[in-house]
Amino acid sequence: MDYTPKAGTITMFSTSWCGYCRRLKTQLDSQGIGYTEINIEDVAGTAELVEKLNGGNQTVPTVLFPDGSSATNPSLNDVKARLAA
Repeated sequence: MDYTPKAGTITMFSTSWCGYCRRLKTQLDSQGIGYTEINIEDVAGTAELVEKLNGGNQTVPTVLFPDGSSATNPSLNDVKARLAA
């Protein structure tokens, strides 16, 4: 399945217990940045996708951008800059 987001938004792979994920979601909400959250513990195949993007590690949050690139645990400023590019 293709999880590449629409322009101006991101796809965020997360878990329910991840504090870094909660922080990023709060920051995105405060800035009005749209995102689709996918819990890698609930959606089959997504943990493996995150591993592939992170050299074998299930590190979250992992973010996909509209250009197909990804970032692991990006800051809000990183997300804003990549969406503006």
